[in-house]
Amino acid sequence: MGRAMIAGLAMMMVAGSGLSACATVDAPQGGQPVALESETIRYETAPCYGTCPVYAVTITPDGKGTFEGKGHTAVTGIRTFQATPAAYRAFAARLAPYRPTENEMLYQPGTPNCGNAPSDMPSVDVVWTELSGGRQHLNVYYGCGPQAMRDALRAAPNDLPIGSMIGAGRG
Repeated sequence: MGRAMIAGLAMMMVAGSGLSACATVDAPQGGQPVALESETIRYETAPCYGTCPVYAVTITPDGKGTFEGKGHTAVTGIRTFQATPAAYRAFAARLAPYRPTENEMLYQPGTPNCGNAPSDMPSVDVVWTELSGGRQHLNVYYGCGPQAMRDALRAAPNDLPIGSMIGAGRG
């Protein structure tokens, strides 16, 4: 083999070994998995039987984020945004008391965490994904669970610069 070919193969091996250390997560629209460069928090609302805003927000500790408006939002589709690291920390801190210590915590009708619940309420799904590949999942139907938790979850997006994408008076 020629020296140039050996050098090229060596470069490909080095580049490939660097990628093997990346964790991956599923893309929002079921596309190809994307490399995870740091911890992320994904906050996603679900529809109700009215005009509740339906959107997903993913943010990293450096403040880089994506907003995906799905319905009843001022913006539909995927947009990127830049928050400050302090805004990320405030968002993460507001959610932290409700981060499951195990892999998953569900507050849904029919689960032990929910008694009789009113119908037609929205819900929120929060996923913390760690660089190590660890993952915690919280799913809360807003008719279930402690009021303080529901209030904190509803208020968390206010810590991020996404209000104009959600829309005035929504959320």
